Amino acid sequence: MRTHGWSGAAPADDDEAVERILSSARRAIDRSGGDVSIAEVARDLGVTRQTVYRYFRSADELLTATAIAQTGHFLGVLARHLSDIRDPAAAVVESIAYTLERLPHEKYLGLLLTPGRAGAFSAGVTSDTALAFGRSMLRQLAVDWAVAGIDPDQLVEHMLRIVQSFVIDPGRPPRRGRELRDYLWTWVAPALVRNGFPAGPAPGVPRG
Repeated sequence: MRTHGWSGAAPADDDEAVERILSSARRAIDRSGGDVSIAEVARDLGVTRQTVYRYFRSADELLTATAIAQTGHFLGVLARHLSDIRDPAAAVVESIAYTLERLPHEKYLGLLLTPGRAGAFSAGVTSDTALAFGRSMLRQLAVDWAVAGIDPDQLVEHMLRIVQSFVIDPGRPPRRGRELRDYLWTWVAPALVRNGFPAGPAPGVPRG
């Protein structure tokens, strides 16, 4: 690792360098939103752009990494919201609906999921970044996937594709609240049925 630059205080190792770069990017995002450049981060750190490029290949990659690092707050909120749900279908439906509802209020989650320059989905819903985020979401659910007979890795991809479709086109008019959950129970919950065991009923929605 190069020792010059860094405003006279070089990081001890590459991990500290990455942490400083992400902190600088976070400050830039807090100032101006998602329109952040490698040059801006380099100036803030007192290094050259080439130094930043050693750790992040593009501004998009840096912004996505910064967003991922800051989504812990949302995942904690999601875990508390879903803490009492153990039925696989109910957990998946509510996690998708709740994520879509929180999106306008979670700045870093918005950077990660909203299509465009900084969105992880701009590289594809099955990108490593998107799948890693999806796995983090699934870990918040109090569901025993093995007992349910469900492959979590395949489920992650399915959930992300659904979230992506709603982010790109929320509908006309957009579905919200009960209507959104009814739609997900009708078209998503059946995919969670395995081994002949039906998913539990949608809360407040009669089955039949």
